[in-house]
Amino acid sequence: MSLYYPAFISLKGKKCVVVGGGRVAERKVSQLVSAGGVIKVISPVITEGLRKHKAKRKIIHIERRYQKGDLRGAFLVIAASSDKEVNNSVSADAEYLVNVIDQPELANFIAPAVISREPLAIAVSTSGASPAFSKTIREELEQLYPSDIGRFLRFMKKMREKALKELLNKCDREKFLKTTASKQTLEKLRSKGFTIVKNEIEKSFDALRRNKVG
Repeated sequence: MSLYYPAFISLKGKKCVVVGGGRVAERKVSQLVSAGGVIKVISPVITEGLRKHKAKRKIIHIERRYQKGDLRGAFLVIAASSDKEVNNSVSADAEYLVNVIDQPELANFIAPAVISREPLAIAVSTSGASPAFSKTIREELEQLYPSDIGRFLRFMKKMREKALKELLNKCDREKFLKTTASKQTLEKLRSKGFTIVKNEIEKSFDALRRNKVG
């Protein structure tokens, strides 16, 4: 079995093409919209969700079947058609990244099961051996990492910026950043919640700042 190279890819401003207009295509398009891609959907018919994206001008909809040349300049392509012959054509025509729904042998990348706690993203893949097991692991991880994790990371981004500017003593700064990112902090976040952890970190930071050594 060939293993896939794991990567998180920036799609901001990149041309992305989705061939197909059903529920799977809708789900993929929503992910691409969130990632900042410039998205073109090619399908005679699209779902209500895709129509909403179109109305908000988040996607360009080409209301017809796929034609050769539709992928010109596309950085990322997703073949989500119910017609396998169309998916075969899309796979053959794609220049760079291509994902083919339910036909990984035609693709050069697969989409992992993802746990999103923005800005945290955890991706799970079995390299195609068992997508259903990837989903099972994802569901378990969702229980381990509650939504407070995202709030905490957005808060810590600001605290890290403050620490780099205001904690002039290198040892104090490194200790603060390591402590706030420790397993103990994670466990406390799970058991006590974001607000209590946030208050404790701010108090610790203020104490260090008052006692800082230049």
